[in-house]
Amino acid sequence: MITAVKIDEVDLAILKELGRDGRQSFRDIAEKLTVSEGTVYNRVNKLREQEVIKSFIANIDYSKLGYDLTAIIGIRAKGGKLQEIEKRVAAEKNVTAVYDVTGEYDALVVAKFPDRDALNKLVKKLTALDDVERTYTMVVLNVIKEAHGINIEVD
Repeated sequence: MITAVKIDEVDLAILKELGRDGRQSFRDIAEKLTVSEGTVYNRVNKLREQEVIKSFIANIDYSKLGYDLTAIIGIRAKGGKLQEIEKRVAAEKNVTAVYDVTGEYDALVVAKFPDRDALNKLVKKLTALDDVERTYTMVVLNVIKEAHGINIEVD
C-alpha cells in the first residue's frame, strides 16, 4: 500500500498553480502565493523527492495531431501472467494508460489512434499474446472530460 504524503496549505497551493500551468516560473508562483521564490523552489524539490510531482508534461490535444480515435480495451489474462502482459502493453506507443483492475477484466488499457486500422493492429497484437485469454474493446464516441488532475485538499 502507498503511504500518503503529508502536505500543507503552501504545498497544496503550489501544486494547484503547477497543475494550472506547469510552465510558470517559481517567481510567478511565489508572487501569487505571497511567499519567497526560495520557498517555492524548496517545496517543489521536496515534492519531487517524495514523488508527489512525478514529472512536468505538456497537456497535448492529440486529436489536433490526427489521433481522433480513443479506445478502452479490457484484457483478461490467464495463468498469473498479468504483470508481464501489462508491462508489454504499457510499452506500446499508442497506449496512454494501463490500469490493474477488479471485475470482469484484469486490466484496462486506454489508447489513442489515428484510425481504425491502427486500433485493429494493436487489438490483434494483444490477442496474439500467449497469456491473454481475451480482450474487449470499447471505442470512445465523445470525450466529455479528459484530465489528469483532481481538485485536491489538505486534511
